[in-house]
Amino acid sequence: MVQRKATAKRTVATAKGRASANDAAPKDRRRERGEASVQRILDATIELIAEEGLASVTMQRIAEHVGSSNALVVFHFRSKENLFRAVLQYLSDQYDALWLALVRAPGLTPVERLLGAVDCAQRFARQHPKWVSVFVVFSSDRKSMQIYNEIGLPSDLAYTAEARELLVEIARDGGYGGVDIHTLSESLNYLVHGAWYWDHLNPSGRDTDVLRKTMLLLLHQAFPRHFDLLR
Repeated sequence: MVQRKATAKRTVATAKGRASANDAAPKDRRRERGEASVQRILDATIELIAEEGLASVTMQRIAEHVGSSNALVVFHFRSKENLFRAVLQYLSDQYDALWLALVRAPGLTPVERLLGAVDCAQRFARQHPKWVSVFVVFSSDRKSMQIYNEIGLPSDLAYTAEARELLVEIARDGGYGGVDIHTLSESLNYLVHGAWYWDHLNPSGRDTDVLRKTMLLLLHQAFPRHFDLLR
C-alpha cells in the first residue's frame, strides 16, 4: 500500500513536470518568434535608413519591407522614435562587442590593445557598411542628433578616452617625451569618423587600407619603436 502511494506520488510529480515543460515550450517559442520579429524589423530599418536616410522612413514602409503588418511594428516599438532608438542602441552594442573582443581581451599589451582599436574601426566599416551609414545619418541629421548624443556619443567618448589612456601608457613605458597625447588621440578619432563619413559618401573606396595605414603612420611617428608601418 505504501509502495503504491509512493509510486502514485512519483507519477503525479512526473506528470506535473511534463506539464510545466509543455507549458514552458510554447512560451519559449513565442519569445523566440518575438525576438526574431524584432530583429527583422531592426534589420529592415537599418537598410532603409542606410539607403534613403531618415526622412522617408515610416513605420508603414518598414512593415512593407519586412513583409508584415504595420500593427506588428507598432506592437514591438510603439513609435518611430522608439524604433530609431532601438536601432542606434543595437548598432552601438555591436560595435561595443567588437571593441571588447579586439581591445579588452585578456593578456593584451597596450600596443596590442591600441592596434585592436585600429582594427576595430576598419573591420566594423568593412564588414557592416550599412551600419556605418546609419551611424553617419544619425550623427549628421539635426532631428536625430539628440538620439545620437544620448546613445552613440557617450560610447564614442569612452572609446576615445580609453585609447588616450593607452597612448599615455605607451609613452610612459617607452620613455617617449614631448608627445602631444591629446592631439594624437583626437587625430585618430577624427580619422575614424572622417573615413566612415567618406565611405558613406563614396562606397567604392570602402575596401582600401588607407584608414589603417594612416593611423599606423601617426602612431609610428609618435612611437617609432612600438609601431611598425608594415603591420
